[in-house]
Amino acid sequence: MMRRGFAAAVAVAAMGLSATGCGGGQKPSDDAKGDRPTAGAKADADAEIVADGDYAGPEELPERLAADGTTIVVGDPDAPVAVRLYEDPRCPVCEEFEVRGGAPELRRAAVRREARIEYVLASFLDDRVGGSGSKKAVNALRAALDAGKFAEYHDVLYAHQPEESVDGFTDAYLLKLAGRVEGLRGPAFDSAVKTMKYRSFVTAAEKAYERAGGAEEPGGPGTPTADINGVRIPAEYNGVLFDPEVFGTLLTRIRKDPEGWKESVF
Repeated sequence: MMRRGFAAAVAVAAMGLSATGCGGGQKPSDDAKGDRPTAGAKADADAEIVADGDYAGPEELPERLAADGTTIVVGDPDAPVAVRLYEDPRCPVCEEFEVRGGAPELRRAAVRREARIEYVLASFLDDRVGGSGSKKAVNALRAALDAGKFAEYHDVLYAHQPEESVDGFTDAYLLKLAGRVEGLRGPAFDSAVKTMKYRSFVTAAEKAYERAGGAEEPGGPGTPTADINGVRIPAEYNGVLFDPEVFGTLLTRIRKDPEGWKESVF
């Protein structure tokens, strides 16, 4: 019964919710390209992430590069729920998830040591719509990891994401946004951004993303896509990612019954 219980709950929760994404043969919805949040709105969202549990806030979350060399892990490595996210920094649907969708609930769970977040950063949109903004942003995010500021910088980039067609993640804009993260700007970070220091990481991360699509999606899954404790939320149900209450409840249920979730059949 549990095998069907989780899958049925996700399916019911996803009814009526958008199931769009960048890549994976899908196009972003017009709604996903709505008004960008203001700096004040971002500050309000950050204020909601209060000290709750073992970490005072997202700025205290541990972060590291996984042994595979392409996954950036944020949060307690022993957290019972592991959420692997596939994202492209230019993807407007990823922005919807990160700013207005379920991502704030995921960050709260990470602060409470209930979840860890495993980021696989794609850059396919550069080839699809032109430009180099995705690659430059992924490179800058990797540089932020070296400074111990990945989680904070990641949030800032999505809160101030340029329109997808503009290719606005230039060196100058990435450095300007880095100024919003205390302690990030400096000779090492600035040089890494300007010289594309982590170009090999950008390429390897994109290849890891493409492999994640498997035979069904050889170019990679749509973004955002989430694997939770090794179980992928199917594209047709990914609307659950965009409802904060639904996604938060799902994370809590998985934490309480991880084995039942692993046995889910969609």
